[in-house]
Amino acid sequence: MKSTTVRRATLSIAVVAALTGVAACGSSDSDKGGDKGGDKAAGKGAIHLSPIAALRSVEKSTDQADSAKVRSTTSLGDLMSMTANGALTWNDGLKGNLTITYTGGKMAELMKKAGTQSMEARYLPDAYYAHMSETYAQQAGGGKHWIKYSYDDLAKLGGASGSYMKDQLQNATPNQSVKMLLASGDVKKVGEEKVSGVQTTHYSGKVDVATLADKTSNLGADQMAALKKQLSQAGITTETIDIWVNDQDLLIKKTEKADTANGTLNNTTFYSDYGVKVTAEAPPAGDTKDFAEMMKSGGMATGGTGTGTAS
Repeated sequence: MKSTTVRRATLSIAVVAALTGVAACGSSDSDKGGDKGGDKAAGKGAIHLSPIAALRSVEKSTDQADSAKVRSTTSLGDLMSMTANGALTWNDGLKGNLTITYTGGKMAELMKKAGTQSMEARYLPDAYYAHMSETYAQQAGGGKHWIKYSYDDLAKLGGASGSYMKDQLQNATPNQSVKMLLASGDVKKVGEEKVSGVQTTHYSGKVDVATLADKTSNLGADQMAALKKQLSQAGITTETIDIWVNDQDLLIKKTEKADTANGTLNNTTFYSDYGVKVTAEAPPAGDTKDFAEMMKSGGMATGGTGTGTAS
């Protein structure tokens, strides 16, 4: 019975970990058309532009950069604190690898019981894969180390929030925070600051999460109504976003803060090495267990995976 509890909790953690890790890196459904060079020139004079005009240039340049190295820290009340490090590309659907490590909270304790507090999350356009510990593989994975999470399966599992997360994950770039500020209409320039030795321009704003989802997702009316209900139940209303941008109109740092029913959600993400080569392939089929099949054979405790909450 105890091993079943750990198994279900670990499955839930794997979902939240990989989704939170990549969601912290951002997502977007913006067009990739247009010429990047012209906006770079505008970016060098961003100090003279209105915040909205400057951020439109940042949105375009960051989106067209195609790939970047990512490192982030995320915490959610006493539920979890975690780090994510790796690289992602978004040129043709989301691909890449992040090493996710739980550093504290209830989830870190559950992961420790499952054999490790760190896991590799591998992202492909239609699914992501979580590499679990040897202990977990032997106890629950039938000796297989990778779990495949199809975005379609997660959408079915999470209802409206799952559909929203699928929509976001399949169109991911680091400039989600830029798009969020643009969509909110509430953005101000804070000033000029150095981040990791780089001179940047700092912008800040507050967004209404439900309104933003309505503007930026492809959900139908019924799904949107259900998502807003889930957000309300999770205690998520507004989110404060700060971004730091360099003189090439590229996002260097982003922070997000929001109150939830599970405590305050905080995320800080740094981006570097834009244009870095990123490769990601599906793990060997013989070492992979399908998430949907695992649910049929025992299920998992889950809730709110698309809104950053778990139960």
